[in-house]
Amino acid sequence: MSVLNNSEVKYFLLTGIPGLEHAHMWISIPICFAYLVAILGNCTILFILKTEPSLHEPMYYFLAMLAASDLGLSFSSLPTMLRIFLFNAMTISPDACFVQEFFIHGFTVMESSVLLIMSLDCFLAIQSPLRYSSILTSSRVAKIGIILAFRSLILVLPFPCTLRRLKYCEKNLLSHSYCLHQDIMKLACSDNKINFIYGFFVALCTMLDFSLIVLSYVLILKTVLSIASLAERLKALNTCVSHICAVIIFYVPIITLAAMHRFAKHKSPLVIILIADIFLLVPPLMNPIVYCVKTRHIREKVLGKVVNICLR
Repeated sequence: MSVLNNSEVKYFLLTGIPGLEHAHMWISIPICFAYLVAILGNCTILFILKTEPSLHEPMYYFLAMLAASDLGLSFSSLPTMLRIFLFNAMTISPDACFVQEFFIHGFTVMESSVLLIMSLDCFLAIQSPLRYSSILTSSRVAKIGIILAFRSLILVLPFPCTLRRLKYCEKNLLSHSYCLHQDIMKLACSDNKINFIYGFFVALCTMLDFSLIVLSYVLILKTVLSIASLAERLKALNTCVSHICAVIIFYVPIITLAAMHRFAKHKSPLVIILIADIFLLVPPLMNPIVYCVKTRHIREKVLGKVVNICLR
């Protein structure tokens, strides 16, 4: 085999859905629909937040960051998913694979970071409503956004660099329809100990985000329970419903996959692949729907834009 970027394989092979290769064309229909809705939904959120001055507030700035992360996840996995299910094209070059896993993991870390800061935003809004606007100014929100993007870049940047140093001798079959760090490093025939340790460190950072989100909701619940009026309690909790849904949608597939890899004795490749695909498809699809349904200001602005377009 010829050498490509220190690799002894010419290409990697991606996996569709095992046993359903004959139905890939039909499976591509809901996948294409999910991508289309996700992209249109998140672009709509960004457009509404940009064009409506009344929504230029910290909460909606963080929502814009979440929508941008979702778009990044969709566009990162879109090329290989559609190539597999529409054209049955399974091959991908090592360089393209390394680039894809960099963006997938980068936007995953970014989304985890945004969900964390959104939980802190909910806590501040409930704990200190009078000081909220003075604490979270527009300049501070912008700085937070830059820090989150920088954190994601720094954490994930070593992934493609360390993968390029490995040698890939004979095995070239990946387990998913896109490239993931842990999946690629298993194919290496050289020592991948550094990749394993650093990948575990990044996973711990993501789980730390989740732990801090849980902690913030414990503090939120403690604050809410101290409110005398039941109506005020429900009103306070209602402001967090959309964010809770986003956290569940994002973290449940991640935790489920980790648990299956760690504890399941007889792991079904089909179940693992489906859960992994859900992780990349469902959050970008559902987040704009959840926020449009549960956030009155966004729902009204979106419906207003739709009505204006229809009346023209």
